[in-house]
Amino acid sequence: MDSKTNRSFTNFFQTMILFGVVLIISQLLLTYIVGNDVVNGPSMEPTLYNGQRLLSAKMFKPKRNDIVVLKAPDRPGDLYIKRVIGMPGDTVESKNDQLYINGKRVDQPYLSKEKEEKGLEQFNNVSGQNQSQYTIDFTLENLLHEKRVPEGEYLVMGDNRPVSHDGRSFGFVKRSSLIGKVFVRYWPINKFRLY
Repeated sequence: MDSKTNRSFTNFFQTMILFGVVLIISQLLLTYIVGNDVVNGPSMEPTLYNGQRLLSAKMFKPKRNDIVVLKAPDRPGDLYIKRVIGMPGDTVESKNDQLYINGKRVDQPYLSKEKEEKGLEQFNNVSGQNQSQYTIDFTLENLLHEKRVPEGEYLVMGDNRPVSHDGRSFGFVKRSSLIGKVFVRYWPINKFRLY
């Protein structure tokens, strides 16, 4: 074998090793560090829309208002994308379309008035109901028979309150069920956004 052929073989072999290492590192990242998720359904509108693609950090400490990917507690094998509303120890109440956490009214800038009205109108048209509030009044006690969010658990809700299937119906979620914190919407590219 001449030296030119030997160099070509060596370069090819090095390229294949590099490709293999990159592939292994990519797989490790997607398995243990970053999740690649797709929005399925309207429950997070107007923040996220059906079919949008997201990246989520798998190592995170949940905070209020984080958008999280979680194991569906009522549908084994499925994932939901929701917003953390109640932290361990919190009281949570909705009254007259206002959210109260630990007795204090909290702003929800992700629920714009225009979208609330559109969402409510859309819900009433689809459901045949005539609901006058975007978020139906509730307390944790009347929904889930608890005064506070239990330790190690969270209350999650979708931003599209009239149609979202969330913690108001399936209950609190354990920390171990929260598998990712959304940090970027990358698709469609014209809707790119960091969270």
